[in-house]
Amino acid sequence: MELLLISSLLFLSLKIHPCLSSPLLLPLSHSLSPSLFNSTPHLLHSTSSRSASRFRHRHRVSLPLSPGADYTLSFSLGPHSISLYLDTGSDVVWVPCHPFDCILCDGKFSPSSIPFPSPLNLSSASPLPCNSPLCSSAHNSLPSPHLCAIANCPLETIEIGDCRKFPCPSFYYAYGDGSLVASLYRDTLSSSPSFNLPNFTFGCAHSALAEPIGVAGFGRGRLSFPAQLARTSPEIANYFSYCLISHSFHADRVLKPSPLILGRHEKKKKKRLDSDSEDGETEQVMYSYTPMLYNPKHPYFYCIGLEAVSIGNVKIPAPESLRRVDRRGDGGMVVDSGTTFTMLPRGFYRAVVGEFGRGVRHRRARGVEERTGLSPCYYGESFADIPRVTWHFGRNATVEMPRENYFYEFVDGEAGKRVGCVMVMDGGEEGGGPAGLLGNYQQQGFEVVYDLEAKRLGFAKRKCASLWDSLS
Repeated sequence: MELLLISSLLFLSLKIHPCLSSPLLLPLSHSLSPSLFNSTPHLLHSTSSRSASRFRHRHRVSLPLSPGADYTLSFSLGPHSISLYLDTGSDVVWVPCHPFDCILCDGKFSPSSIPFPSPLNLSSASPLPCNSPLCSSAHNSLPSPHLCAIANCPLETIEIGDCRKFPCPSFYYAYGDGSLVASLYRDTLSSSPSFNLPNFTFGCAHSALAEPIGVAGFGRGRLSFPAQLARTSPEIANYFSYCLISHSFHADRVLKPSPLILGRHEKKKKKRLDSDSEDGETEQVMYSYTPMLYNPKHPYFYCIGLEAVSIGNVKIPAPESLRRVDRRGDGGMVVDSGTTFTMLPRGFYRAVVGEFGRGVRHRRARGVEERTGLSPCYYGESFADIPRVTWHFGRNATVEMPRENYFYEFVDGEAGKRVGCVMVMDGGEEGGGPAGLLGNYQQQGFEVVYDLEAKRLGFAKRKCASLWDSLS
């Protein structure tokens, strides 16, 4: 049996004080453990099924729960060290608090495979008052007087707006395959003496459904990590990027750090910034930017428009639903760090993989498809005929995918043969919500830029390990 990649760990190492305009650099590294899965198809099936489950709950936000492709932030909250999932598909930061009851969590994770922090005892944190604007945000903009009434604040104090001693009521938050109830608290977020963010607001959850580990929401909302960082450092909060080193579903591969950068990193002299220190090759960096689309129903999503996908020299136009978001908040393509595989609406998915298969002269691996949830898969010792895949986003943003971003090769232990699978999934029939989703597996090997001020999202093919070396 092969060793497997189960999770990815992001250790926080903020280099500078947040009141400055220099970027904050965070190294991502991957932890490896074979403890939960006994074969590559088993792991791929778990990952693909969770990707599909989260995407098909389009009315909810997306939570990164797939073993093998998750990223977690590690830092201090008051006196506690915590690890939280990094998620650009949600807008709330929350932690499990003592006493913590997690329903349907048995067997979902193993403490040996990912950081599994003990629920926090909040000794230094203070509850957020019911008249806080952030309390209103957590309750979908419910007016402060209503929230203070729910918190049993006396009428006379509600009328004069003096409800500071009454805590914000608990709120409910739902993800693609889980949910929680939490109360809002404030404490100091830090990683070193040089980085302290006082009065950081987070949710303290005493009960959750299938969510044993907290989440750092990086979406577009007032309670998100970037929005709260903007209180003290707007120069770095409106721009962040990450560059994920291509990972494998094998644990015998040593993975180097991947950078997550809050703020704009200055361009040094090209040969110094873009040259690989090992082989001396020069990396040509070209950014392709596409506009962010506003979603009135889900304003926390980072949505973009997909115009077409090219398979080799054949360009397949995307349906109208992938190109734009309508007034109901339906359509568009969500860019999400928390979902593993890209999801396309069924008709378009079939057109893409159909064209892909026309040039592949290998026997289909039907059994592997059933065991992984991925399709199409093929048997073969060499896959030299695999066609190129290029994404065409709005405003002429063209992104050619490296082969490892859409075609994964491994040895199927059950059949004893080498097999390769397309790593893009059928998102089902079109319905309410986003029409598609760009997963983190397809983002590997690119610097993905979230430019919130210019309302655009960019892609640049990078050597992510070299980028980390040049910035650290």
